[in-house]
Amino acid sequence: MPSTPPPSNPFSIPPIPRLPSPSGSRIRGSIGSTFSFGPQNLVDSYLDANASTISNTTTSTLDPNRSILPASPQRSPRKHRRGKSSTTRHPLANDTTDVFQDFEDDADDEDEYEWGMVDRMRLWRHDALMQHLYDTAAFWGDKILSWTNDANDAFWLAQTYFMTHQYSRAERLLTRPFATSSTKKPQPPVQTNGHFQSTAKGKAREYDASQLMLSMPRLPMGPGGMIELPEDMQDRVSRLVDMSVACRYLAALCQIRQGNWAAATEMLGEANPFNGSAGSGPAVPNVDGGIKVEASMCHLRGILMLKLNRGDQAKQCFMEALALDVKCYDSFEQLISSEMMTPDEEWNFVQGLAYASQAPQDAEFVQLIYTARLRKYKHATEHALTRQRLVDEYGLGDNPDVLFSFADALYSNFRWADCFAITTRILGLVSIHNQTMPLHIACMYHLSHLHSRLFILAHELVDREPENAISWYAVGVWYLSNKKWAEARQYFSKTSLMDPRFGPAWIAFGHTFALEGEHDHAVTAYSTCARMFTGSHLPLMFVGMEHIMLSNHSLADEALEAAYTMCDGDPLLLNEQAVMAYNHGDFQKAARLFQSALDLAQVTQSSQKAWATTYLNLGTCYRKLKRLEEARASYQKVLELDARHSMALGLLGIVHHLMGNLDKAIVKYHEALSIDPINAHMLELLNTALESSVVLMPSPETYDAEFKQAMKALKAKYARFYSKGKEKAPADVPVDAAPDEMNLG
Repeated sequence: MPSTPPPSNPFSIPPIPRLPSPSGSRIRGSIGSTFSFGPQNLVDSYLDANASTISNTTTSTLDPNRSILPASPQRSPRKHRRGKSSTTRHPLANDTTDVFQDFEDDADDEDEYEWGMVDRMRLWRHDALMQHLYDTAAFWGDKILSWTNDANDAFWLAQTYFMTHQYSRAERLLTRPFATSSTKKPQPPVQTNGHFQSTAKGKAREYDASQLMLSMPRLPMGPGGMIELPEDMQDRVSRLVDMSVACRYLAALCQIRQGNWAAATEMLGEANPFNGSAGSGPAVPNVDGGIKVEASMCHLRGILMLKLNRGDQAKQCFMEALALDVKCYDSFEQLISSEMMTPDEEWNFVQGLAYASQAPQDAEFVQLIYTARLRKYKHATEHALTRQRLVDEYGLGDNPDVLFSFADALYSNFRWADCFAITTRILGLVSIHNQTMPLHIACMYHLSHLHSRLFILAHELVDREPENAISWYAVGVWYLSNKKWAEARQYFSKTSLMDPRFGPAWIAFGHTFALEGEHDHAVTAYSTCARMFTGSHLPLMFVGMEHIMLSNHSLADEALEAAYTMCDGDPLLLNEQAVMAYNHGDFQKAARLFQSALDLAQVTQSSQKAWATTYLNLGTCYRKLKRLEEARASYQKVLELDARHSMALGLLGIVHHLMGNLDKAIVKYHEALSIDPINAHMLELLNTALESSVVLMPSPETYDAEFKQAMKALKAKYARFYSKGKEKAPADVPVDAAPDEMNLG
């Protein structure tokens, strides 16, 4: 009775072909000892295969412009051979038909395909993978490989081992030898889809797989697990990593997960081996609509360079990966989150990617969503339009990544409360959003009434995500908000150990020293951060600020100038440069820089209250330049932002003092002292104003006016006294008699 095929499944697993091994022509005695792990031979084989014939479809396995879609549980756009797509076969059972085999003229047999044990177990394996039953998939995949010894079954078993973190087993499987395809000759039964067929048709062609496999020759094992090959077998075997770019990528990933940096470097190469070839480059589109394996390999090479502390090479690898395929978001995230490029470099690079050639139907959206992720120091109008289009045209108004772009813009403008409202919305949609969490925690630090909520959040994060570096970063920020510098430093150090590329932890680690007054240690911490995050100007700016505190003006100028060359759109940096100009006595330049910082803050719609100190410094520069009216206006602006700003009240009193308004100066001094009663400078200025008001002789006109006023008061007093005396006068005294008038002339 014929077997009934399982129901159709939408997850068809189309195969990818296999090329003859590029290492098959080399004479070698031991695969483990003489095979080169470098990828150049793989590239040479790809070039040779391309040069052989245009119709040779076996080059797809070595084509770096392909994705791993043909070997993944997705429907491939590539047309399958008609003879292998019978409706009686389940789609998942087709996955290993020709993944590593040659396309040859073997489609003449169009008889109805009968299901066998291997087909059913392949279905079990893939269904287990889809349901995350990895042990089940590994169990049945191992049995399939023992029967078929097929390279594609080995690839899927290695994928299963990788998903279960068995990296050593996966690497061993990918680097062991497998039989390569050869020209077809009349031979005993040949493997096809896990079956062994003869010249017979239908069921008569099936054999007992286990019995036949027992009779097949096995590769002898050498010492230490090395495989020794006899001379007659050397040209018929090859490793998976030499037969497929995807296998080489997976093997290198396994080596990186094991910390075997040297082996991973040899597997991937120091640089992209496909670079410069005719079939590689940003202008070459992906042939199947997925993500190029070449781009993935460049990204993995960048991760490896980071592990080896080669930051510049890692940056180039990530840029190359994103240039090869704009869909490789991992490389984009590494470049942006690690701040490997300056804001101008980020903008120019992202805007210049080949979106149209690599994603022609989605080019505009990909460019918009990447632009929204860039830093917001410049191009404020372009960023606003980008966010508006993502909301209006693409309906992403409630998407966490788009909301994060809004929050990032608000945080850059020091609008803590508004930023916190948006980050709260994001965390209401998703429990953890890696880009949002640092902003959310920082806003809770700046808003003092949220410190208690920060304490609760830190506890919840540690309970839910103890392995996440952000959890311990939140704990450190809470200690920082309570001025417990040592405890905060301990948790920031733990965060940086868990994730060395987490920039906020390094910055906060330096802040703990700066706030504690340990400026030398702060400079060291900020300098380390500057070496790690070469595209960020913040560490250099903080180094300059610490040198200002230490009165190292030359070093401060050097650090601030270096930061300005990286980012000229940060108003806080312009403020610090103005402070240095003031320290050098160049008050005109200082006033210009302070005004430029305020103008830039106005353009970005920054919080006005955050710039009260800049207005105060601007007023001081105007006072030094004897521009008292402008100084008074600047100080008055500070008081509009903060009516209890003691320093602004005192400096406004100085301006009134210099303008000769002693009474107003004394009032302002008193108001300043009511807020800061132990300010010695204000006390001294108040005493000076009071002494000046006592010893200052009035002008003649003032003296005459005051004298006449006093005489008028005295005359009125005597007039009242006379009227009372007349009522008590004796009878012999005439009532109308008046006293002698005083000569006031």
